Amino acid sequence: MTVGIVLVSHSANLAEAAAELARELAGPSTAVLAAGGTEDGRFGTSIDKIEAAVSGADSGDGVAILMDVGSAVLTSKALLAELDDDDPDVRLVDAPLVEGAIAAAVTASTGQDLDAVVAAAEQARGMHKL
Repeated sequence: MTVGIVLVSHSANLAEAAAELARELAGPSTAVLAAGGTEDGRFGTSIDKIEAAVSGADSGDGVAILMDVGSAVLTSKALLAELDDDDPDVRLVDAPLVEGAIAAAVTASTGQDLDAVVAAAEQARGMHKL
C-alpha cells in the first residue's frame, strides 16, 4: 500500500498531464489520479470528481490532494468537510501543482507515510530552477 495522490485543477487536460508526468517518474505502484474540470467537460471543479479520485487513489495509507487555484481549493475544502471517521485520511497540500505532484508521488513510491508525502510536496514550493 502507498499514499495516493489526487490532482485537482480547473482544467481536465492540465490535471491529467500533471498526473501522467508524476506517474511516469514515480512508477506504476503509486496512484496519482486527476480530478480536473467539470462533468460536462468545461473548465471548473467538481466535488464528485474529486471524491471519486480520492476513492480511487486510496489504498489505506491516506490521500494527498494538490490543487491549482480558486475553486479547486474551495471545492477540495468542501469535500474534506464532508468526510467522516470511516473515510480515508485525506490531506490538502499547499504546494505547486506540478512540482508538488512529482515530489509527492516519488516520495509515496518509496513507501513513506502521508506526513512525509505532504512534507515533500510542500518543500517543492522552495525549489529553485536556476
